[in-house]
Amino acid sequence: MQNPQLPLFPHAGAKPPRESAPRDAAPLVENAPLTSGSSLAAAIGAYHEQMRRQGLSKYTIQAFGGDLNLFRKFVGANVTLGDITTETLNRFLTWLRYERGVPCKPKSYQRRLTTLKVFFAWLKQIQVIADDPAAPIAHQPVTTALPEILYADQVAKLLDAARAWRDAERPDVRPYLLVTLLLATGIKKSETMALRLSDIDVSDPQQPVLYIRYDDAKKRFKERKLKLPPDFADSLARYRAQYAPRERLFECTARNLEYILADLAKATGLGDTVSFEGLRWTCAVQDYQRGMPEDLIRQKLGLTTITWEEAGERLRRLAAEPL
Repeated sequence: MQNPQLPLFPHAGAKPPRESAPRDAAPLVENAPLTSGSSLAAAIGAYHEQMRRQGLSKYTIQAFGGDLNLFRKFVGANVTLGDITTETLNRFLTWLRYERGVPCKPKSYQRRLTTLKVFFAWLKQIQVIADDPAAPIAHQPVTTALPEILYADQVAKLLDAARAWRDAERPDVRPYLLVTLLLATGIKKSETMALRLSDIDVSDPQQPVLYIRYDDAKKRFKERKLKLPPDFADSLARYRAQYAPRERLFECTARNLEYILADLAKATGLGDTVSFEGLRWTCAVQDYQRGMPEDLIRQKLGLTTITWEEAGERLRRLAAEPL
């Protein structure tokens, strides 16, 4: 009887590296160099170390580990990388869907296929294998409901409303600052709440920039530098004069900011789309339609290659021409 508690990464080292490699550094492999004659188990162990060096979250590593461990049990830990073909992967995928005896939900199937694609693409990238056996397999993403976004005329309507509040007799600049921030950067609610004043560089008022930083070392791969709208420096100066924040950009609760968006939605009649999520997707679609490469959009949103498999498909569907 097989041990049901097989380690996720059989050849992984026990101790994590002391510090992460640069995010744009070439992939590294520790210990004995991998070759096409190396075992699948050895390659999985090496990939585990690669993900740790990249600073991926423990949840991402666990998800990849579980999927690769399942594949390892199916084909055998000692099978060599050179022996794994597209047919091998198709047999595994067929087993998952029809022969395993345990229902494989569409989203789980999609994630496992993504795992195989990313894993074998990495092996080809570092020239361990000459051909990627997962490349010919078509990805069949789970059809999920498309997020609601604002169209160009609705964005203009929202900005007009926020601008009117900013310029009113009793002005409030915060709604305009918040909306322009979200539409320009697509950052998440949690990232918005974590912003420090020191994360904003307005030394060149015409080209202000924002730094997204993480205190958690495991999330440092999400750190990035983003452009802000040209009038952000002026908005920030007016906002600081009105609210006098000391350390954080928004020294209030997330609920307070949600109320601001809800008030704007009510004033414009735009509904629930005026939300952190709606403005994040609106930003992504606008960037896509302006011709920004998908990988830059992925990085701008702070997404991993794994989560981009689904997010990228949703983005393409949102930005597609009508049928």
